[in-house]
Amino acid sequence: MIGVEVKPLVAADATLEEVRAFFANDRYATVACGAVIDEAQAGYARVSLALGEKHLNGMGSLMGGVSFTLADFAFAVAANVGGAPTVSTNCSIDFLGTPKTDAIVAECRMEKSGRSLCFARVDVRDSAGNAVARVNVTGFRRS
Repeated sequence: MIGVEVKPLVAADATLEEVRAFFANDRYATVACGAVIDEAQAGYARVSLALGEKHLNGMGSLMGGVSFTLADFAFAVAANVGGAPTVSTNCSIDFLGTPKTDAIVAECRMEKSGRSLCFARVDVRDSAGNAVARVNVTGFRRS
């Protein structure tokens, strides 16, 4: 509605502990998968995940959904810290390689943030920097 201010779910100046506390409600990413927010600010997030047996597919490789979950979580953090409530509406993922280490990291950077749409890129890498996946996200902002 015109003239109605939509407040961010997480303030732009929130501490890392405050951001983690809010996103602890994202139980699939944080509890079931084990994702941890390492850095968060408006338009940027870095999240990581220690890999274990539960993250592997039947061939013993990283399940693709794990990379996607971590990327989606990184987007949620980057888009919602300091911004209007935002959800992803479209995502495309390219699987680039398998992790060579026991952890993966997803870094999300907003490329454009408009009034109702935003666009982001998320790079998923292992802890040695080897590319695992690349995700492009379109988000919808409640305005």
